Amino acid sequence: MRVLYITSSLPFGVGEPFLYPEIRAIKDLGVDLKVVPLYPRGTLVHPEAKAVITMVEAAPLFSWRILQVALRVLLRFPKRALQALLLLLTPNPWHLLKNLTVFPKALWLADLAMSWRADHIHAHWAATTSSMAMAASHVSGVPWSLTAHRWDVVENNLLHRKARHARFFRCISEKTKSMALERGVPEEKVLVLHLGVSLPALSELTSRRDRASRETFVLLCPAAFLPVKGHRFLIEALAELPDRVQLWLAGDGPLRPELESQVQRLGLKERVRFLGYLAHDQLLELYRDNQVDAVVLPSVDLGDGLNEGIPVALMEAMAFGCPVIATATGGIPELLRDGAGLLVPDKSSQALATAILRFLNDDTLRKETAERGRLRVRTQFSVEDIAQTLIKLWGSGDA
Repeated sequence: MRVLYITSSLPFGVGEPFLYPEIRAIKDLGVDLKVVPLYPRGTLVHPEAKAVITMVEAAPLFSWRILQVALRVLLRFPKRALQALLLLLTPNPWHLLKNLTVFPKALWLADLAMSWRADHIHAHWAATTSSMAMAASHVSGVPWSLTAHRWDVVENNLLHRKARHARFFRCISEKTKSMALERGVPEEKVLVLHLGVSLPALSELTSRRDRASRETFVLLCPAAFLPVKGHRFLIEALAELPDRVQLWLAGDGPLRPELESQVQRLGLKERVRFLGYLAHDQLLELYRDNQVDAVVLPSVDLGDGLNEGIPVALMEAMAFGCPVIATATGGIPELLRDGAGLLVPDKSSQALATAILRFLNDDTLRKETAERGRLRVRTQFSVEDIAQTLIKLWGSGDA
């Protein structure tokens, strides 16, 4: 099977690292995969990008080559090209502008699909990547599908039309599905298929050390410094906790100066470590080496559906048997239900502090939560199982 796998920018730039496990698992199952970024901007930041680059078909959004191919396809298939253009029309001026912007590259993608003899086109994001894929599918005759995440559903750029023309409309969480249905996506086209993570080998799992064997209790927050991640509430919570509790922040982003000032203001400089951006293997090494006692993700709901999906950062920690605490926002409750993690309200430093104290003072609770979390990921979020399901869907005429 040959599949064109459409991304926003991956493998270029810092975004979409959560797609690497899926790409690798699909490839390992024998699919001939060609990764096509809509906007191939930035450098190869992630180590995983170097393994993917050999299967990437990178072309800028605009270039003479794109325009030449688009013109050739237009002249060869004028009726199909016009129909594809009509599919992208919308009364929303901003969406219309974005859709028209990607139309030349959609014709280029159609040419690629035909010349490469692709069996399927799959687009991540229900926004302009899917606009491009829908138009390319119509011109080339190659079936297509999409994965909807969160903000792209909120944007609602022709969701109903895309769902009607796609083979299936994948949502990464039940919450995403409910949002899509609210915006008119036909229920018969929607399915929930989570993003997943690679499961560590049993030899990589270390037993969690008892609290008495450590002088400090290390919390890790693996998240970019963005408003939706809610770091400031976690830092406020740390100020209410015993001095032996330390916080490691793995990530970077525009809020870093503000968070560093907050740490300084609260007198927490000796208890907070800014690790900066960590490569994926470096992050997993913290779990393998048992350097972290709990992972905390204090995400917040920004309104209008702008909140977390089901964070891969939590899945990875849970897969290694590290207990987690997170806020009940977006799709997080789907992951942490039935005691697979501790859930707290968002925007509450007091609730975070209370949950952390529960882990600090109760080794049994911490170990039981870690085991439930590990089993949840192993049984429901294995990327190998998810990749197999995707391949079956791509090869079937029905979702």
